[in-house]
Amino acid sequence: MDHTTRLLKELTEAAGVPGYEAPVRGVVRRYMQPLGTLSTDGIGSVICQQGQSGPRVMIAGHMDEIGFMIHHITEDGFLRFHPLGGWWDQVLLAQRVIVKTHKGDVPGVIGAKPPHLLPPDERDKIVKKDDMYIDIGATSKDEVAEIGVRLGDPVIPDADFQVLAQGDRYMSKGFDDRIGVALVIDTLRHFAGAAHPNAIYGAATVMEEVGLRGAKTSAEAINPDVCIVLESDICGDLPGIKPETSSIKLGKGPSMLLLDARMIPNLALRDLVIETAEALGIPLQLSALTGGATDGGIVHLHRTGVPTVVLAVPARHIHSHSAIIHRADYDRALQLLIGLVGRLDAATVASLTQYP
Repeated sequence: MDHTTRLLKELTEAAGVPGYEAPVRGVVRRYMQPLGTLSTDGIGSVICQQGQSGPRVMIAGHMDEIGFMIHHITEDGFLRFHPLGGWWDQVLLAQRVIVKTHKGDVPGVIGAKPPHLLPPDERDKIVKKDDMYIDIGATSKDEVAEIGVRLGDPVIPDADFQVLAQGDRYMSKGFDDRIGVALVIDTLRHFAGAAHPNAIYGAATVMEEVGLRGAKTSAEAINPDVCIVLESDICGDLPGIKPETSSIKLGKGPSMLLLDARMIPNLALRDLVIETAEALGIPLQLSALTGGATDGGIVHLHRTGVPTVVLAVPARHIHSHSAIIHRADYDRALQLLIGLVGRLDAATVASLTQYP
């Protein structure tokens, strides 16, 4: 297992739903510690600074993953939960989860009324999250308390990192957006001890999945001159998806967002990404995400505005228990990111806001 595979495995397997990022934050700090000067904003985002002079270049990926929080325990010992982040109801039933308690990990499964006991008119209806529960095998509220489950405990998908049969494709929970955090770490690793024309601030932000919250606080801490947000993108190479809906494919290179629900990128920075990809011979896919947003939606509005762009690694099945990525897409995204950061000198960054 090489450095990148090990990094992705450790990041994705770490727990860290919005507001409960401590376990994954520990992994991030361990990797970032030798790479620069570390700081933490007031809500837990980790920032690693390299360099003191030149434009302040922020590269950011969010460390939180989608999950749940326990908000009610029934008399019979079933756990009701609130989603933390966007979950599609249809991907939840019968999935295994882990409740993170003060006494340790408690495994469970998401359930609902069994179809055998439903009247015919209910069997074909989609089960809503509010009608689901987590079953940890308990038979009473007292037993749940004895096990150690409390209200407010976070819940993560039970889905380990796996290398798939091809050897260069990986499956795990949390690629959204631990893959972005990995790119931040590997970029800092590349530039550690090397000359670069700027001050690099690598940020692993918190609580993106519940409203881009860490993006706001980390941007306040960094006050960037330019920002590159690193994300996972949504593959369209799945049965039933039309090319005009999404043309993003696994293994065809990193992608750049032409827009999302909360941001249109700085056009000069967008063009610089395209030029850099062409110069390096990196295939670049172009994406338009109208059904979601990224940390860029907040960062680009910091103070009087920050030129911002989103680069991404394509992934299948995000916002579920198991997403799939292609290692070549990650490697090319890293190559592109390193090339782009290396070109962001003072004159180039200043030109990004010279509007006609």
